[in-house]
Amino acid sequence: MRKQLMKGNEAIVRSAILSGCRGFYGYPITPASEITEAAALYMPRAGGVFLQAESEVAAINMLYGASSAGVRVMTASSGPGISLMQEGISYMAGAELPCVIADIMRGGPGLGNLGSEQGDYHQVVKGGGNGNYRTIVLAPHSAQEMADLTALAFELADRYRNPVVLLADGFVGQMMEPVEFPLQAIAPRLPEWAVAGTAKSRGNMITSLHMEYNDLEAHLRKLESKYQSAERNETRAEEWFTEDAEIVLVGYGIVGRILKAVTAEARAMGIRAGLLRPITLYPFPKAHLQRLARRARVFAVVEMSNGQMVEDVRLALNGARPVEFLNRMGGNVPSHEEVLALVRTLALETAPAAKREEERMAHV
Repeated sequence: MRKQLMKGNEAIVRSAILSGCRGFYGYPITPASEITEAAALYMPRAGGVFLQAESEVAAINMLYGASSAGVRVMTASSGPGISLMQEGISYMAGAELPCVIADIMRGGPGLGNLGSEQGDYHQVVKGGGNGNYRTIVLAPHSAQEMADLTALAFELADRYRNPVVLLADGFVGQMMEPVEFPLQAIAPRLPEWAVAGTAKSRGNMITSLHMEYNDLEAHLRKLESKYQSAERNETRAEEWFTEDAEIVLVGYGIVGRILKAVTAEARAMGIRAGLLRPITLYPFPKAHLQRLARRARVFAVVEMSNGQMVEDVRLALNGARPVEFLNRMGGNVPSHEEVLALVRTLALETAPAAKREEERMAHV
């Protein structure tokens, strides 16, 4: 199939339908509104259901019902709407119901503004609902990955019977790029655990309620075993020029693209820089960081937030290497020049003494 030019938001919906999704329940909000609009256009054509709910609270509970019946379902929103969905996400994780949720991040807290930001990391990766649960979180950096990771999200949601969040900053959702889709679609299928209104499924029970203490503990142990399995098998990250990197730049989403350009320029200047771009924010690529720390002198995390992912980087490294931090907020984006200046400073600070003197004399 030829590549098609479209926004990342639209690519999510087309990929979802090709992945067998037949239900979309949501409420429009900038910068995610194109997802709702595209779902309204394409979902009925595919024989699915589109419903604009009266609120995000209603939308996530509609997902609970549709997923219980075995339908592949999704919703989409941005920070304020995701906040309203948190109770329902906790219920779905507790009831082991798969679904896909797209969060196209905007500035916050509260209403914030319509600018692109990455301030929902804690809300989504750490879980904003109650109880002991996790959501698998995928972070695309291009329109193509919006499509590819949506397909992966549905696969992982079914595999682990758990909500999966596609977490993208507003830039990735709004930018238009060529996107290629698979030629063959996945046909919807009814899982064995679903409550489908048939004699065979009559004994199935969908609930997150476990009144006996030991029953709830056993259920939580079961959930935890799934998350541990995901941590072992589903961690994904892109590495670029990391084989001999002394300075490792870490960023996700649109920031990852900026860091790749900076890495290329730093390499041209003789600085051994590399890029680690987390694709799964949960499970977090801890092992990647720990392996790179064997050679790297310093890590530099760049985010469009007040410093949220940087906490996970520091936890993963556990003091093995210093971690520097550069950020912009409120809809502002770290510039190529800002990041390159940090890389040059770190290169001087971490270089051997003789090399530092050579660099100093070159600038006299």
